[in-house]
Amino acid sequence: MSFSPEDLAAIDTPAVLIDLDVARRNIERFQHYADDHGLRVRPHIKTHKLPAIAEMQLAAGAVGITCQKVSEAEAMVAGSRAITDVLITYNIVGSEKLDHLKALARKVTLSVVADSRAVVDGLSGAFRGEPQPLTVLVECDTGANRCGVLTPEAAEALAAHIHASPGLVFGGLMTYPPAGGEAAVERFLEEAKSRIEARGIAVPVITSGGTPSMMHAAEAPVTTEYRPGTYVYNDRSLVSRGTCGWDDCALNVLATVVSVPAPNRAIIDAGSKTLTSDLLGLTGYGHVLGRDDIAIDQLSEEHGRLISTGPIGLAVGDKVRIVPNHACVVTNMVDAVVVTGDGRTTPETWPIVARGKIV
Repeated sequence: MSFSPEDLAAIDTPAVLIDLDVARRNIERFQHYADDHGLRVRPHIKTHKLPAIAEMQLAAGAVGITCQKVSEAEAMVAGSRAITDVLITYNIVGSEKLDHLKALARKVTLSVVADSRAVVDGLSGAFRGEPQPLTVLVECDTGANRCGVLTPEAAEALAAHIHASPGLVFGGLMTYPPAGGEAAVERFLEEAKSRIEARGIAVPVITSGGTPSMMHAAEAPVTTEYRPGTYVYNDRSLVSRGTCGWDDCALNVLATVVSVPAPNRAIIDAGSKTLTSDLLGLTGYGHVLGRDDIAIDQLSEEHGRLISTGPIGLAVGDKVRIVPNHACVVTNMVDAVVVTGDGRTTPETWPIVARGKIV
């Protein structure tokens, strides 16, 4: 990272550091791939929750952003005039959320997803009196076993229901695919598309996502749009998959050694409230940069335990930089991040604008 030793010495810990030069390189790498393969890019902002980074993604060529919550979308739109097109990839249920959704739809081009008639009927009830219809995509489970209709036949039926519902317009198909599942995605979505079009209903957008498989997105050519999220920062889980290297990890956690109780053990001031408890199939809670011999094997809320295969070589007051297992969750654990790069001569503190929202 481009933080100088003097920068690091001056930063209180635990802190989340962002290198904007690395983030920009990550953004441009996938945008170039997508452009070469005729894919629209609609990045998921849950990884960074920062309007300024969304603007970097839009400037590189993204067509809009993806959000997971109405309040997250509200915060992003309020924080940037450049954000004018938003997809919320979540079943929106409840009168308060629907009221917020209606207000948001009056400000930007908005689309949402649904995987049941119950969700569609709630959206229709909210939007039947609005000046503009709400675009709704059918969420499809193509193997990740999250939300989504389970078959192309079910996608067809729900698309027809959206098409017939007052206040709504059918916008296409959406999926979050299993990593490496491009063939299954192609089969499911191609059949669903054919069935819907046979009813005389257009399928304008087919949107997929997921950073682990993003450089294989073109292997499911039915897809017209892709929604990578973690790619902007990368993390230890993606390094372990071979998706990127340590130098591609724009987000680090800076921590201070607060105790060295044994020759092979040290304690840092970053625990589960900073690094999070996410393992994502890995052993340990992050990678200490430059120290392959160290494992972060235990966390309490405010402490992390470092153990080494030999003398740990750390003293109280030393600082270490850690690539977390899962960058997206780390972002949501802090009120602000410290950024450098992108022409800055000194680090700046940026508040996480879309963090901690409830609706």
